[in-house]
Amino acid sequence: MSLKKVLLLSLLALCFSFNLYSQELEPTKWESSVEKVSDTEYNLIFKANIDSGWSIYSQKSNGGFAPTTFFDFKNQENNYELIGETSEPNVAPIFDKIFEEDVVKFKDKAVFTQKIKLLNGNLKQIEVSVDYQTCDDSKCILGENTFNLSLDGSEIAKKEISIDDRSKQLSESLNLNVTGWDKYEKQTVEEQSNLSIFFLGFLGGLIALLTPCVFPMIPLTVSFFTKSAGDSKTGIFNSVLYGFFIFLIYALLSLPFHLMDSLDPGILNNISTNVTLNIIFFVIFIAFAFSFFGYYELTLPQSWSAAMDSKANKIGGFIGVFFMALTLAIVSFSCTGPILGTLLGSSLTADGGATQLTMGMSGFGLALALPFTLFAMFPKWLNSLPKSGGWLNTVKVVLGFIELGLALKFLSNADLVEHWGLLKREVFIGLWIIIGIGLVLYLFGKIKFPHDGPLQKLSKGRITTGILVIAFVIYLIPGLTNTKHTNLKLLSGFPPPMFYSLYDKASECPLDLNCNKDLEQGIAAAKFENKPILLDFTGWACVNCRKMEEQVWSTSEVYDMLQDNYIIISLYVDDKKELSEDEQFQYLRANGTVKDIETVGDKWGTLQTINFQNNSQPYYVLVNHNMELLNVTNAYEPNADVYLEWLKTGLDNFKK
Repeated sequence: MSLKKVLLLSLLALCFSFNLYSQELEPTKWESSVEKVSDTEYNLIFKANIDSGWSIYSQKSNGGFAPTTFFDFKNQENNYELIGETSEPNVAPIFDKIFEEDVVKFKDKAVFTQKIKLLNGNLKQIEVSVDYQTCDDSKCILGENTFNLSLDGSEIAKKEISIDDRSKQLSESLNLNVTGWDKYEKQTVEEQSNLSIFFLGFLGGLIALLTPCVFPMIPLTVSFFTKSAGDSKTGIFNSVLYGFFIFLIYALLSLPFHLMDSLDPGILNNISTNVTLNIIFFVIFIAFAFSFFGYYELTLPQSWSAAMDSKANKIGGFIGVFFMALTLAIVSFSCTGPILGTLLGSSLTADGGATQLTMGMSGFGLALALPFTLFAMFPKWLNSLPKSGGWLNTVKVVLGFIELGLALKFLSNADLVEHWGLLKREVFIGLWIIIGIGLVLYLFGKIKFPHDGPLQKLSKGRITTGILVIAFVIYLIPGLTNTKHTNLKLLSGFPPPMFYSLYDKASECPLDLNCNKDLEQGIAAAKFENKPILLDFTGWACVNCRKMEEQVWSTSEVYDMLQDNYIIISLYVDDKKELSEDEQFQYLRANGTVKDIETVGDKWGTLQTINFQNNSQPYYVLVNHNMELLNVTNAYEPNADVYLEWLKTGLDNFKK
């Protein structure tokens, strides 16, 4: 199995491990029946009716798609035995380009049959369960179904999944019975601009161009196309084609994540707050950093690049140019990999998920591709390129320091969610200051790394960069204090929130505002003070939540409005703190599946989904004591004036 396939399967397995179900779609409906073969033998028949455009997969699937799996034949021991395997339709496999293998899938309908032999003549009913995956061209849904089959034709009472009375009572408490939707339309979350993500990806690609793996390739590749072609037009065309294929390759690398994103609307949000994954990202970024420092190189197998280069030389034409582009992507991985890893990590922790990742990867690919095309069209520009040298290694080392800083963000996410207290805000900022000082010492030649040669004199680039880093370190220093200057607005969302501090704070609420983290207590406070309620659905590892608090809530007018006129109820949907045993319960979803409410985050996340059909953060709702909406719901709104007007409108409607 190729490394590419292993990576894709690992990502999908990671998604499936969350055991998430769609509450909106049920594209596969199941029927079951029994066919008597003899007095002791029966055929158990399971029929899947599949909606148009959707498919389920063979039991024998061993690739990226989850197979249909019949399991848990109830009461089998000493009652009956299975004869042979469960049969399925005989359908020719179809080659899947992403997973590079033949896949057997069924459309419209599929019939599965399992033959059994009775060992107990008194057995009348059998229960069987099936796990399956249904996919269309854009999304996949994991499903489960249980069949109750009668061997003698007797009627089977419909078995309903039930929860105990205590769970029912606690489930009812999650329904706030919010009214006023007829007055105020629900507003969807405003996602980060895809154009800005594309630009950041483009910027990452420009940085990758200035690395030793890519920069020297520009004049070599351009010269190859212009000199090997019979005429200049052919050379230019091949260079344009080469650039297009570079762009296409990086854009296509994001496709598997769309499958992850489509399993459930909130899966990438769940990934971004998953403690284990954040620690894994932390370790990976540390590895990237030391690779950039020159202690080792993270490279793909050399056989890959050799094979691609060989195919490019043998085939020629369009396909040959494609393999040349693929060779560049493989050869340059030791430099581009860490930058792409940063892009991947930041996309998975954003609300836009896979779409933003595609935009970022496309921007990255475009930035890498442009020089090969432009220099082919204007070959005289090559003379203006600086010569390769030690400065390229300097760029790599600087990127290594940046990777160290970014690594701390992922460790901070895990720390916040689990409340370990390892990276309080001041500790986080202090480590960034140390990293910044280390970078300054490197730029001024006081420390060296394995691939650094002797530094004869400081270049203008080193001096300028060093001054900028010093300015950044000076900007960070007030963040270590317990003063009004501790709010580093330019970095909102990266360091831990200001209330997650080594200093004693008036409350564990944003900006020391008066807030409640318990719904009932908050509602009681609102009634007592006769104030409207701001429901703040937030998350410990939510970047945009911190930006809202430190850039919008911190403005004087918004702060005063919240402090004087609202009761804030902050509900953290990623809080992993376990509820007490008497507070834990089972919630029966509309699709018949059961969700175990075991943590504080489970409770508030489910409450948000039930009442507002929304699972993104930040998410703000203005209501009165009777849970009547006072304005449209709101999400990420970086404009403080707009947010203030939204609050004022809610307050005016409350007074009316």
